[in-house]
Amino acid sequence: MRPEPGQVLHFSEDPTITVFEPHVAATAKHAEPYVWAVDHDRAPDYWFPRKCPRAMAWAEESTTEDDRLRIIGDEQRVHAVEYGWLEAMRTVELYAYRLPADHFESFGGYCHVSTRTVRPLGRPERVGDLFAQGLSRNGRVVLAAIGCGGTASAYGLIETIPFAGGRPTVIVRGPCRASSNF
Repeated sequence: MRPEPGQVLHFSEDPTITVFEPHVAATAKHAEPYVWAVDHDRAPDYWFPRKCPRAMAWAEESTTEDDRLRIIGDEQRVHAVEYGWLEAMRTVELYAYRLPADHFESFGGYCHVSTRTVRPLGRPERVGDLFAQGLSRNGRVVLAAIGCGGTASAYGLIETIPFAGGRPTVIVRGPCRASSNF
């Protein structure tokens, strides 16, 4: 789920929002009231249940080729969640609201904010299978589980080597054929 040109997205587990009013979020580090949204590049950061802890890695222009290969391999992004969150990843109902980008300004390089009331461009769209969002069929975005054991997905078996004082190694066997160290 990504915004189209001229749009930003707001993700929520609430499908009944009809208007977004600026407010100070409970987790905010700033006292100003905002409506928060994300652009195309940061949308994958929110393909998770709201409170789900996650680690994500992706290459940027400043990333060296050696670092990219060492951290995320041949993938564009790697998303890792704690093993205990896999059921929530399967069952959460997450919605994306498309909002007009011209109502927002970039904030901190990781999101967009508006100080005015914003109405969605249409009805919220159910994001759907978060595994399908996080573990793409073309193998360019990998979702992995950190913890013991593994889990079967439509895209292969996700296994992890438990963290034991070093960096955990995540292995995805199947169509993605990825192995990444964090």
